[in-house]
Amino acid sequence: MSSKDAPPPLPEPLGVPVADSHTHLDMQSGTVEEALAKAAAVGVDTVVQVGCDLKGSRWAAETAAAYANVHAAVALHPNEAPRIVLGDPDGWSRQGAREAGGDAALDDALAEIDRLAALPEVKAVGETGLDHFRTGPEGMAAQERSFRAHIEIAKRHGKALVIHDREAHDDVLRILAEEGAPERTVFHCYSGDADMARICAEAGYYMSFAGNVTFKNAQPLRDALAVAPLDLVLVETDAPFLTPVPYRGRPNAPYLVPITVRAMAAVRGIDEEAMSTAIAVNTARAFDY
Repeated sequence: MSSKDAPPPLPEPLGVPVADSHTHLDMQSGTVEEALAKAAAVGVDTVVQVGCDLKGSRWAAETAAAYANVHAAVALHPNEAPRIVLGDPDGWSRQGAREAGGDAALDDALAEIDRLAALPEVKAVGETGLDHFRTGPEGMAAQERSFRAHIEIAKRHGKALVIHDREAHDDVLRILAEEGAPERTVFHCYSGDADMARICAEAGYYMSFAGNVTFKNAQPLRDALAVAPLDLVLVETDAPFLTPVPYRGRPNAPYLVPITVRAMAAVRGIDEEAMSTAIAVNTARAFDY
């Protein structure tokens, strides 16, 4: 195994345990037990396992049912909706090449997400939203239709909404305003600037910061974190992606949350314990556990 593929070492444990508000255990190496044990060893005592397609959403619900400290979020990722409707000839997603299924196939998939969203171990509907980075104009209608449907599902079941917003800030905020956001809405891997953070704060949306808040070029993210109300701030890994500095480029996992928490505390000018306490309380409130 090259050093680039090697898992980073365990950081110093946090004094106050926190939750990883967004992780993909099904995309990480090793077992769920190993991931949870390593996380617990450094003070990460809860994780939210997030589905991106039907298979992943079912797995998230099953895993959350099996482990008390795992909560599930279920959804069709914004990039998944166009693949269902228009097909995926290149097989870019984990499911390989797919035929176009049209609107009927999207309706069927949404019905399954709706069924999963009713389960008690499922605490959120997500990650849903918009992704202008990967989906071209031809896929935007499917993406938007899927996003609106997920908002409705979250509200009907009284679950949190977890938003994936990539290069689509204005449209995401517009659709949330048009549909009426659920009571608890989380911007996962918050990617906006300080101005957007003020808009989110005004609306009461949670902002979850990932390892990229530690990246050198991420000053706009740090500026956003500096102005976000402390009671609306969460932390996440989005593992296996977005590993914090100094391990950027190596595989991420929930046990690396303390690195990001410490960076966030430094940005806020508060001690690690105050940051952890706020995050722990906020995550439990956001996901209602």
